[in-house]
Amino acid sequence: MKDTLAEAVKRYALPFESDADFAPLLEAIGDAKIVLLGEASHGTSEFYKVRAKLSKLLIEQKGFSAIAVEGDWPSAQQVNRFIKGYGKQVLTVHEVLSAFSRWPTWMWANEEIAALINWLQIHNSLKAPEQKVGFYGIDLYSLWESIDEIIRYLTETNPTGADLELAKKAFSCFEPFNGMPEHYAISTAHFSQACIEEVSNLLASIRSHAKHYDDEQESELNLKVNALVAKNAEDYYRAMLQDNAHSWNIRDEHMVEALHEIRNHHGEDTKIIVWEHNTHIGDARATTMQDDGMLNVGQLLREQHKKEEVFAIGFGTHRGTVIAAEKWGLPFDSIDVPPARQHSWEDLLHKAGAYDKLYVFNDTNRDVFSGWVGHRAIGVVYNPEFEAFGNYVPSQIGKRYDAFIYLDQTKALTPIQVKEVVNDI
Repeated sequence: MKDTLAEAVKRYALPFESDADFAPLLEAIGDAKIVLLGEASHGTSEFYKVRAKLSKLLIEQKGFSAIAVEGDWPSAQQVNRFIKGYGKQVLTVHEVLSAFSRWPTWMWANEEIAALINWLQIHNSLKAPEQKVGFYGIDLYSLWESIDEIIRYLTETNPTGADLELAKKAFSCFEPFNGMPEHYAISTAHFSQACIEEVSNLLASIRSHAKHYDDEQESELNLKVNALVAKNAEDYYRAMLQDNAHSWNIRDEHMVEALHEIRNHHGEDTKIIVWEHNTHIGDARATTMQDDGMLNVGQLLREQHKKEEVFAIGFGTHRGTVIAAEKWGLPFDSIDVPPARQHSWEDLLHKAGAYDKLYVFNDTNRDVFSGWVGHRAIGVVYNPEFEAFGNYVPSQIGKRYDAFIYLDQTKALTPIQVKEVVNDI
């Protein structure tokens, strides 16, 4: 007789108390080339620390050479340059992380990430250039910053080139909106073509001239992805006020495109670690997101690659504290996370024993973990009073992930104070 979900939670739980307990997870990852590390919130210390530890093990033991995060490409490039030793400017890790100035800054400007960045810098200092680990942002919110980066680089290196003229045209198109995405989004309701042609031409031209920008500091990759951001962000902001599902899909499709650009640049055998929220890395087909016409990174990568090449790990907690804000753009705070809703995935895990545990889903047990259950998700905006109405995503856990790390009680991460820019996106 098949176990119930509650019985399976008890039967298949693996201890997760020390570094040795990563062993079954590393074995299950096998020769995967893309490992997706989720999080149930953007503000939980333990999620960041465990992902950092696992990332180090994947780098040291399995040859992973890139970390891609749910953050802006230009800001993450400051980190990438820092850990790879590009340029002559001497900065502290806190100064480097201050590049993440877009609200919510705490996602990447925090002490937990600072510790990982310091480790990566030391690790890379002992490696040949082609063996250094990279750090990349694959989100698309940096439309204005990305165009600025393109203009700055081309002005310094190819001031008479056609690509610079195209970049200036794109900048001129977006300049009237003062870096405010919502202003551009509103304008597209009246001017359907808006800036589509300018950013499309810019991306096509940079791709066709890519060999001209090849150097030892990844300038070719930097230009390509910044141009890709400009094109896809324009599409995203145009869709933002019209269709939530469509704009969501544009964003996740962009993140997959950016991942492919990174892997293409470094070679098809490049192994990459992806840090994003569970809602991005857990297969959308195993959630009610699909009912709303939404897809995500985890789904797309599984569809595009062989089964053994992609491995997705979800994260969750029962209670604790988290960094979040009550409304978009407001100052962050440490907010209490109440005990998980009764009969939810996190509630079942807690009732199976109030301790940290690990689950690996395989051909033996995946089906028994594939019943529908509410699975908590906390965003950058969080109000515990309304949690039961919007923070639980019906999911088939065994199909959504390949493994799951449960941390029974967690605490808020430690932000680094930086000057924030707030956009309504």
